[in-house]
Amino acid sequence: MRESLNAHNLGHMFASLSELVCALEQDQVIPAFQPIVELRTGKLRGFEVLARWNHPDVGPVLPENFIALAEDNGLIGELTNQVFRKAFLAGRQIGDLRLAVNISPRQMRYSSLPGQIWNSAEDAGFPLNQLTIEITESALLENLEQAGKIACALKEMGCRMSLDDFGTGYSSLKHLQALPFDQLKIDRSFVESMATRRESRKIVAAIVGLGHSLDLVTVAEGVEEDDQAELLLRLGCQLAQGFRYGRPLPADSLPAVMVAKPISVAIRASEDAILDALPAQRLAEMQAIYDGAPVGLCFVDRTLRYVSLNRRMGKMNGLPVEEHLGQRIVTLFPQWYKTHESYLQAALAGEAVDRIEIEEPGEYRGRPGRKVLASFYPVKDEAEEVIGISMALMEMRRRTMPTAEEAAAAELALEAAQD
Repeated sequence: MRESLNAHNLGHMFASLSELVCALEQDQVIPAFQPIVELRTGKLRGFEVLARWNHPDVGPVLPENFIALAEDNGLIGELTNQVFRKAFLAGRQIGDLRLAVNISPRQMRYSSLPGQIWNSAEDAGFPLNQLTIEITESALLENLEQAGKIACALKEMGCRMSLDDFGTGYSSLKHLQALPFDQLKIDRSFVESMATRRESRKIVAAIVGLGHSLDLVTVAEGVEEDDQAELLLRLGCQLAQGFRYGRPLPADSLPAVMVAKPISVAIRASEDAILDALPAQRLAEMQAIYDGAPVGLCFVDRTLRYVSLNRRMGKMNGLPVEEHLGQRIVTLFPQWYKTHESYLQAALAGEAVDRIEIEEPGEYRGRPGRKVLASFYPVKDEAEEVIGISMALMEMRRRTMPTAEEAAAAELALEAAQD
């Protein structure tokens, strides 16, 4: 039931205890609903429920202006009851879509919470298997064992569990292991800067990758721009919410939101085929292509250190694959480096060097000189920054050009290597 101050500054900042007591007595706390969509299609998948104090004088007041006051004065239970009751009643009109509600860290102390949620849902006729409970890691710090018991009770009732604002506080893999989470929420602070800061992109990529490896759904908060949505989709994030998809709205706006046209992500044509599989699946497929390619393939980083290579490349170089890894080209093969330096530098500058014939010197372990057909492709990250070079080498012996089959296989392998 929280929301960032990046939203509109609604209401006043200094609510008094007497005002809040009066608001609860007069049933002035209401839910607002922010759309949560599937990134790939833009289709609506549910709503996050956000608390609003419908103040008679100043209008809607954001939760950061009254949630702490309610927690400190023993009012958070009644406040939560009002929000849940009204959210569940409104939820009867959303079909099989989901509602997500953030629970105050203070509430994770109380074993009565699952029963409180059960009763509210029962009274409103809302199925709990459509409810996601969001908690932050700060809720787990005081008593992880108690939080675990409450989380398990909620899971037994049919609720899903989400770890909110992952990566911003006391993030610990222990929490993911100890509690039955179903999804991770990527904090808006990373999403806001991911289009301009490589560090943020890498953090988001790591969270998404962690989610996939643990079979958790990843949800990005604060998505406002098209480029943010595109980057998230390319990284494999499944769900998103933010002003790009809709602001928090009152319950009477839900029917209009549900029939609105999906807001999809425009992906460049070259990326379309990549989106059909999850990152782990793509990696396994591409590794098989990489290893089976009839050409030598490798990837080197910006310092020209070997990061990966296939067995064919190791055999062509006369050196085991393991002895390449982490070593710079110039260290292992100084004469080879001199011959290829101009092509390597061109690729680092973003220029693709495709299928050129090169006379290579004999160098390692008495290997004779040879003619190769070589390609050097810049490899770019999500923001189009060059992070390394994908190389392909094919020896040219009895003929001056590869067969059509070899060329086709090499091209497919190169495409895989660039990903």
